[in-house]
Amino acid sequence: MRIQKKYIVLFALFIVPLLFYIFLSLGINNFAKLPVLTKNVIDVSSISKQHQFNKRITIVTFLGTNVEQVKGELFNLNEKIYKPFYGFKDFQLMVIVPKEVEEDVRKLQKEIGAYTNMIKWNFVLADRQEITTLYNSFNTNQSLDASLHSSKAFIIDKDVNLRGRTDDEDSADGKLFGYDMQSVANLNNKMKDDVKVVLAEYRLALKKNNADREI
Repeated sequence: MRIQKKYIVLFALFIVPLLFYIFLSLGINNFAKLPVLTKNVIDVSSISKQHQFNKRITIVTFLGTNVEQVKGELFNLNEKIYKPFYGFKDFQLMVIVPKEVEEDVRKLQKEIGAYTNMIKWNFVLADRQEITTLYNSFNTNQSLDASLHSSKAFIIDKDVNLRGRTDDEDSADGKLFGYDMQSVANLNNKMKDDVKVVLAEYRLALKKNNADREI
């Protein structure tokens, strides 16, 4: 009986952690990751020293100067993406804004903040050239409009890469660089799923690293 207990203890101490490690490794290797579409975009820290993409999972938008006309897009993003995910430690939302509409942005912040915990909202004021340079580094298949606005929201990972889809059924070449904030269905059915995938990637990677240290 003592010998049997000895083997049970040895199994629990050595074999179980090893099996757990193998399980995590297989999970990481077989997990369907969200594709990287553009590597090493410019970090927002080049514009504002108080903000960064590095080591964060960031949703990025470009508001433009016609704040009143396009603010509904941010309300959609707030409801469908920000609220479900803002509780995650390294998640943040970044709105890039031309400096000349600073007062309009303050009003918008109050409107959103009336019913939202804005702890992970970040509004970055920048000049026109800085905004254009940052956006161009995303290397998407569309340009900002004349007001420096895009109706798309973008996913930037912790390594400062742009994530998206390469097999999107609604895109001519299958590439989905950004998610249409004007469409609640697009945010709900595509972007929400893709943010979940990116967050799951990092959770699995963290579990694997913890398992490595324990073995």
